[in-house]
Amino acid sequence: MADPKGFLTTPRQTPASRPVDLRLLDYREVYEDFAHNRLEAQAGRCMDCGIPFCHQGCPLGNLIPEWNTLVWRQDWRAASERLHATNNFPEFTGTLCPAPCESACVLAINSDAVTIKRVEIEIIDRAWAEGWVGPESPSTRTGKRVAVVGSGPAGLAAAQQLTRAGHEVTVYERADRIGGLLRYGIPEFKMEKWRLDRRLDQMRAEGTTFRAGVNVGADLPTEQLRADHDAVVLAGGATAWRDLPVPGRELDGIYQAMEYLPPSNRVQEGDLDRSPIHAEGKNVVIIGGGDTGADCLGTAHRQGAASVTQLEIMPTPTQSRPANQPWPTHPMIYRVSSAHEEGGERMFAVNTQEFLGDAQGHVRALRLVEVRNVDGRFEPVEGTERELPCELVLLAMGFVGPEKDALLTGLGVDYDERGNVARDASFMTNQDGVFSTGDMGRGQSLIVWAIAEGRAAAAGVDAYLTGRDVLPAPISPTDRPIG
Repeated sequence: MADPKGFLTTPRQTPASRPVDLRLLDYREVYEDFAHNRLEAQAGRCMDCGIPFCHQGCPLGNLIPEWNTLVWRQDWRAASERLHATNNFPEFTGTLCPAPCESACVLAINSDAVTIKRVEIEIIDRAWAEGWVGPESPSTRTGKRVAVVGSGPAGLAAAQQLTRAGHEVTVYERADRIGGLLRYGIPEFKMEKWRLDRRLDQMRAEGTTFRAGVNVGADLPTEQLRADHDAVVLAGGATAWRDLPVPGRELDGIYQAMEYLPPSNRVQEGDLDRSPIHAEGKNVVIIGGGDTGADCLGTAHRQGAASVTQLEIMPTPTQSRPANQPWPTHPMIYRVSSAHEEGGERMFAVNTQEFLGDAQGHVRALRLVEVRNVDGRFEPVEGTERELPCELVLLAMGFVGPEKDALLTGLGVDYDERGNVARDASFMTNQDGVFSTGDMGRGQSLIVWAIAEGRAAAAGVDAYLTGRDVLPAPISPTDRPIG
């Protein structure tokens, strides 16, 4: 193990955030540097448990106690090797994952969990800085061609695994740049895009081909896709957003989160001088209390909103772990993201009844009501109706599954009872040689599950093409988070 007394003598510490008034002036990541010696001490808090439940909390099965011990011993290069043994993109999870591994940490039963996520990002950042991360090109080629449709974390993970296994892999992306939601959905202040770009450079050097601006099913017919490749991996995500069909929805000034966030990211890419959907000087209301809502919140702050209010239909979560969500589950508790630290108001247990417009047809307010949960239904509380002024409304209520577009209809895939693309134990759909992975197959989920699914689907594809059993499959299609 690492420091035998570390969990007793070293308190949990995480990096400080940059001052709010400064970080709102840019879109850089919000956390300050964390000295290596301090990080090594944090890694030393790991108890190297006989049964490391952090493994169960992580869909990738990351070897957390091993790389914690290596960091504490200052063997950072070996720690990087152990980290990469299970995770293609630790910089993605190290910045974006909500860390269910920390919820499952044994130390978290009665103390503060090990700072697993922070150790992870520090390992990979140092590995890149020291030049330890490079292309891993295959020694032999299979001659098999694989198409990966979608370039989010699931598609990229599948593509890298298959390329390294010796297949000729082409990744198709309908947007003009590679990365999926990593590129245009995640704001820079959560993950700067140079982290994505250097991984794409690594993958290109390994032999993966990327084709952006190709809408498969429209620009590239599905018949041609099948004819040109020996296998197809569907990794297009769950991009059909949930709407709010209440009176006034047609008013100007009401947008889906994924209509609002991509233009802001395009400003950071240098494509636009100013986003066409801008919060400057406006009263902004965000409907939805999850991560996407927080992304909208931080973006609205940086655009200079007059006020920002985030609405959530669920009641206020508890500050500590609820009794019905015991360790080692990842509990639904009251969490404060970096965006929430920057300002704005959060309102829980409220529901939007109607949007109200001005004479020009632009939203000016919404009417909401407090609700209570009665046998699983949200019922309005009489006498609590009120108006909330707003000139910009952002709907961040999640996604209902994949888009049933020309790609999926053209391929003729089946769907499961939740409307996702159905697949068998090897991640193959009802169509021979067509596989489904990531949110397209499991529904809206976490980035760590997407990477795990991509790796597992790659194992299924490789076995289908070659009969081998050489790639790791960390999960099965039926796996779900513990709890």
